[in-house]
Amino acid sequence: MDWSFLTKRNDALCVTTDSRKVTSGCVFVALKGEHFDGNDFVEQAKAQGAAYVIGGENALKDLQDLARAWRRELNIPILAITGTNGKTTTKELTAAVLKTKYNLYYTQGNLNNQLGVPLTLLNITRAHEMAIVEMGASHPGDIQELVEIAEPNYGLITNVGKAHLQGFGSFEGVMRTKAELYDWLVAHKGTIFQNADNPYLKQMYGGPAVLYHTGTMPEGTHLVGGYNAENVSAALCVGEYFGVSREAALEAIRAYVPSNNRSQLMQTEKNTVVVDAYNANPTSMTAAINAFEGNCYILGAMRELGAYSHLEHQNIVNMLLERKADKVLLVGEEYKETTAPYPVYDNVQALCEALSKEPLAGYRILLKGSRSNELERVIPLL
Repeated sequence: MDWSFLTKRNDALCVTTDSRKVTSGCVFVALKGEHFDGNDFVEQAKAQGAAYVIGGENALKDLQDLARAWRRELNIPILAITGTNGKTTTKELTAAVLKTKYNLYYTQGNLNNQLGVPLTLLNITRAHEMAIVEMGASHPGDIQELVEIAEPNYGLITNVGKAHLQGFGSFEGVMRTKAELYDWLVAHKGTIFQNADNPYLKQMYGGPAVLYHTGTMPEGTHLVGGYNAENVSAALCVGEYFGVSREAALEAIRAYVPSNNRSQLMQTEKNTVVVDAYNANPTSMTAAINAFEGNCYILGAMRELGAYSHLEHQNIVNMLLERKADKVLLVGEEYKETTAPYPVYDNVQALCEALSKEPLAGYRILLKGSRSNELERVIPLL
């Protein structure tokens, strides 16, 4: 479809999928989901001033096409960031660095899928000088679909690891899917930023790239965990490439405060808690345990591992046994199938009830698990 009637005349587009947020001049996208149908609210959106409605069976595809048209109209540099672990933190750190020099737009929250990426692009205005678009994937072809919408000029894969194995089929499937970003950039003469210390990334692409090394964590940041060193190094590399001085970049990184239960350090009345409970997979869980300096682990199950689930949960239990932790509390039926000699709770509600009866005090606690565990509900009790 020719979207020029929308993209040519505006300095910014107002696009929403929520009829309650429609204002005069907005484009309302009537998406249909498993439990809702935006087409039921078209008349309400028009009454509230919607200038145009995208609806019907192809609403998502039309939204993606509009986003691509708007991206081409803007014609600004776009950096795509993907990876198994650290992509959101790397995006946030890189944005903090680049904002010191550029009017930058970047993915808000975790809007990194087939709906989130087009919405991100449509929030960019003509006033922005560049953008960062985070891209997530859980199945082969996901990254290819997203790069064809965003058409990035630059790309960075943080790392590859064991995540969404149920969808990817294997670790090799993860590598092939993430490499779709490299494939796009090579085909379109884009620029690749790559961690020279990561053998998997080099295996995925060994051609010309802007290389960086993991390095060490700079002093004075609010980030917890040595595994964040590669995220910081990536942000510093991108900043240097785009002309941000190292001093300004380091100052921005030190000022960045993690949120959304990612690498957050919390001091409660009773304990010190490292909250990294937004997501978890075997690679990130292993890194978090190895980097943790404490005596109490509250770990939730890792989801979407398919046939690998039992093996990977047993591996985590084996790690905990080797570390001889003072206290371990596990959440999720997946741990019941392991040889774990620790208490295993069916869900977070059961854990909350147990902690209400026997509170923890005087511990340094690692709180980590897949988002579906809702481990953040435990925080008020720690």
